[in-house]
Amino acid sequence: MSVSNKTPPPPLAVRSLSVDMRALRRVGARPAFLDYLVQLWDFRQFVAYDAHARVQSGTRKDRLGGAWLVLNPIFNGLTFYVIFGMLLNTSRGIENYVGYLVIGIFMFQFSSGSIISGARSISNNKSVVQAFNFPRATLPIGANIRELIKAVPLVIAMLLLVIVIPPAESITPLWLLILPAILLQSLFNLGIGLILARVISTINDVGHLLPFLMRAWMYSSAVFYSYERFIDHPEIIQAMKLNPLFNVIDIVRDCLLYNTVPSWESWAMLSVFALGALCIGMFFFWQGEESYVRN
Repeated sequence: MSVSNKTPPPPLAVRSLSVDMRALRRVGARPAFLDYLVQLWDFRQFVAYDAHARVQSGTRKDRLGGAWLVLNPIFNGLTFYVIFGMLLNTSRGIENYVGYLVIGIFMFQFSSGSIISGARSISNNKSVVQAFNFPRATLPIGANIRELIKAVPLVIAMLLLVIVIPPAESITPLWLLILPAILLQSLFNLGIGLILARVISTINDVGHLLPFLMRAWMYSSAVFYSYERFIDHPEIIQAMKLNPLFNVIDIVRDCLLYNTVPSWESWAMLSVFALGALCIGMFFFWQGEESYVRN
């Protein structure tokens, strides 16, 4: 049986294709700022679920569990009351010093925890940042949402202590004003946390200085003394009023202790600081988006 020899077909002509490289994007490239905000919104459900889950697991190994969220500021308040109220007599001239101190300690601890958690969110999650592609601002945002969730029992305990400890304060409609004050405080915490998160991701040494800076900030916020002791030094009082944490503490004290509507200057100052810190912090953090993988 003979096999017929057939000539193979001629090869197909190779056609040159033109590729539009302008439509391609480098992996991990920083998106436009508005696109970045849209990506953050798309991750909102994950951020909320992760924050809630971490709050639940944070004190799971402790026998008292979530009670430590309230016990820590109470013990801090007792320590400051003994040292500054009794030994150093900073309570002189302050009506209801216990309530005054409780509000200062609780409100400042909320800001301190939020700012420190947000500032360290990138450096503490370096493996996640380098392994996955996602908007990195979700980490400090999630850290601040966790601290906001933790602040719920904190605020409730603060209100109960103000009501129970003599001289007991009466509940008034002005107490509702602490809600917008805490909201503005949260926005300010997030803005500062975003700024520090980028700084610490580049200069890790700043993370070691952060507790000392927060302690100095607390001493300048009239947490355990009255700013009226500087009545003869108006320049010091003016400097203290430029402190956003002093403003939020003063607003809450006016509402809870003195049944006084906070001045519009205090609200305006706190709003400017909160919205300004948030806008600057978000833009500053976005500019360093690509550097978090390399550092």
